[in-house]
Amino acid sequence: MSSSITIVRPDPTWAAQFEKTAEAVRRIVGDTVIRIDHIGSTAVPGLASKDVLDIQATVAGEPQLDDAAQLLVGADWELRPPRRDHPVPGLPPEELQWVKRLVVEPMYRRRVNLHIRVEGHANQRYALLFRDYLRAHPDTAAAYGDFKQRAAALPFDNVGDYADLKDPVCDLIYLPAEEWAARTGWKP
Repeated sequence: MSSSITIVRPDPTWAAQFEKTAEAVRRIVGDTVIRIDHIGSTAVPGLASKDVLDIQATVAGEPQLDDAAQLLVGADWELRPPRRDHPVPGLPPEELQWVKRLVVEPMYRRRVNLHIRVEGHANQRYALLFRDYLRAHPDTAAAYGDFKQRAAALPFDNVGDYADLKDPVCDLIYLPAEEWAARTGWKP
């Protein structure tokens, strides 16, 4: 059986939808998280995407990963795999740099992938720099959007296969983003 991935045109209301969702998440997790950020393709104006908000909740340390996740589970969010992100070539390979929790929205609510990551870890920084680099480089964002549309047309056994195909392409974007961050003084 093949899984269908649908890439939609950019929705100018995604930012407002993020704000509303972030407020709801903040009410649930309180000060367990340091910050809540809109990440992923829906956070880049003009970029086609799956109609799923990607949100990153940043916690101070590893114990808070499960604390925040359990607060959300208690509010009917669903804890899902994976429990880590893929390591990126050239970044720290230690397992702890890539640990996370992933929760998805309660049933019948706006589709959300909420990634809970530790402040200062490679995967937390990656999501923010990737987003900001694409925002600052619309031609790169357009090329990435074209790739996603072509990739979504391929047959997949599950959505994870689509994500696995995107990972190295995202890394190819991220590596020059690191150079851009150093050159511009970018900070998360």
